[in-house]
Amino acid sequence: MRMLVLGRGLQGSACAYDLLQNPEVTEVRVADLHVDHLPEFLAPYSGRRLIPTRLDVRDAAAAGAVMRECDAVMSAIPYYFNFEMARLAVEAGVHFCDLGGNTEIVFQQKELGDRARLAGVTVIPDCGLAPGMVNILAQYGISQLDQVESVKIFVGGLPQHPEPPLNYQIVYSLEGVLDYYTTLSWVLRDGKRHQVKALSEREAVSFPAPVGMLEAFHTAGGLSTLAFRYEGKIPTMEYKTLRYPGHAHIMEAIRDLGLLDLTPVDVKGMKVIPREVVVGVVGPRLTKPHGKDLVALRVIVEGTRAGAPARIGWELLDYFDGARGISAMERTTGYSLSITGQMQARGEITPAGVYTPDECIPAARYIAELAKRGVNIREMKS
Repeated sequence: MRMLVLGRGLQGSACAYDLLQNPEVTEVRVADLHVDHLPEFLAPYSGRRLIPTRLDVRDAAAAGAVMRECDAVMSAIPYYFNFEMARLAVEAGVHFCDLGGNTEIVFQQKELGDRARLAGVTVIPDCGLAPGMVNILAQYGISQLDQVESVKIFVGGLPQHPEPPLNYQIVYSLEGVLDYYTTLSWVLRDGKRHQVKALSEREAVSFPAPVGMLEAFHTAGGLSTLAFRYEGKIPTMEYKTLRYPGHAHIMEAIRDLGLLDLTPVDVKGMKVIPREVVVGVVGPRLTKPHGKDLVALRVIVEGTRAGAPARIGWELLDYFDGARGISAMERTTGYSLSITGQMQARGEITPAGVYTPDECIPAARYIAELAKRGVNIREMKS
């Protein structure tokens, strides 16, 4: 298998690392504008199998040419490139998956369905942790019940050793985090889609030691298309982000004071975008080069089976891989993208077309693949 990874950032590099663990993968191209410095955990693979490739994805001809040299494309670049990358992959006749995160773009990618079927390829957006892993688990639970009353998803990337005042460290783009904190979130209430404010409806969620008590609150993006697929079919569905207690209250105050706004304001005769100032000032303080992270996840599906109340769920606590220097967020997100791309390249996702992970990924197989990598999802039944 010849694989192309778009983006040499945290998730793209972790995806490339995971691909290189499979001897069936003969070539991994990591394409980015800058490929001079790859993470240390990729250094042992420098050679014929790992090929850093300088590429500007805005150059459609160049991107298409690189794609035609591969069997599958995994995109770990910003979400706003993903529709065009998916279109180019379909034209090149290769499979495509991405980390997604923007539901509007997923719906645009869905419109490529007919072309993907004609090309004999699959396109799978939203293949990371959330959206991605949590959606596959939610669908797995839905499929095991006769009638579903509620689906609740909780997930968060956190520092193992929190430091005040925010008790948070950057585990992926800070711009992306702030976008989630300011965007309305889709939920299902009484079977109908509604939008609720980010950071709202906070609740306590307890995890096994050493994590303990966390707080959960609404953020956008995690449900992806699930809320649209199950409108009118499932009464309650929601996705909440997990943080240490107190985080949401501080971020809500920062947001409500206008410090996360994108509209320029006048400061001593200069136009300044408040959010860019926050990113510039807060970002370095939340960047912990030696900080170790963890990922906490819980998915709970409730309803009935054979006429009796039933509850099924999954829980994950994953930690920074100190031996390799790979974060928990990279493991759960980048490895998930790699697993999806490998399934596509092997022809295990059929028929051809455009699907979200919950529509096409075999959950039991996916969970087993993660377990091989030490990402152990624990089933909870009651």
